Amino acid sequence: AGQAWIDLAYASRRLAAIDAIIRSLRALPPAARTAVSSGTARPAQSLGIDQAIAGLEDRRAELVAAVARARAMLARWTGVQAPEIAGDVPAIDLAPVRLRAALEQHPDMISADAGIRRTQADVDAARAEKRPDWGAEVAYQRRDPRYGDMISAGVSMSLPLFAGSRQNPRIAARQSAEAQAEAQREETRRTLAADLEAALADHQMHHSQWQRAQRVLLPLALERAELETASYSAGRASLTDVIDAKAAFADAELTALEREAQVASDAVRLTITFGSDDR
Repeated sequence: AGQAWIDLAYASRRLAAIDAIIRSLRALPPAARTAVSSGTARPAQSLGIDQAIAGLEDRRAELVAAVARARAMLARWTGVQAPEIAGDVPAIDLAPVRLRAALEQHPDMISADAGIRRTQADVDAARAEKRPDWGAEVAYQRRDPRYGDMISAGVSMSLPLFAGSRQNPRIAARQSAEAQAEAQREETRRTLAADLEAALADHQMHHSQWQRAQRVLLPLALERAELETASYSAGRASLTDVIDAKAAFADAELTALEREAQVASDAVRLTITFGSDDR
């Protein structure tokens, strides 16, 4: 459900962002027609706006489908028909130290520990068979008055004879099973640790890419769009320059949201898969 919520939240944000870009581009055709009529722009340049809008409309259709898929998946997990996103997206805060510390509580590790305990119990039982055992029994029998009541007592003892061919091989087999269980536990631990470190490396890469898009690429694209629009108003830039700049800004904004969504998905997946001791 957490992943479905993230998918719906970010698909909705990307859809809202592309709608805003399309609205800004749709304000340009009147200016383009005026420029063509006055001879300051070529007729072909006005077609660039329609091409840019058409391209963004294709991306918008993909986002509409993504929103519908995410909403259907969230409805599946929550049982709520047509669920909506309420509130802001939670802050992305992943603590690798806590995830590493929680590995010992992973279900696979708990299962491996239970397997070791079972084999240890089997070893103890096999060793117990090698030790002499004795038992005592006391019985009271109420019989016919002609014969009188009777009390009986007995002592029994079992001797582990032929230990070399009976008990010792059984103990060795149980000890071998215990060693295999311990080796399997270590293999499980190493596999989980490697999977966690690989996932954390991907998360760090995605986080760096998101921060770069948010702090560098998006501000540069916005500044370029603003400068080209100002230059166009002053007659120093063409309409094509404005269209290209706004389309580049749209790409940068959607890319930043996609990268942020990837980082959030990483956090959800890591928390669900590996857990944390404060979950």
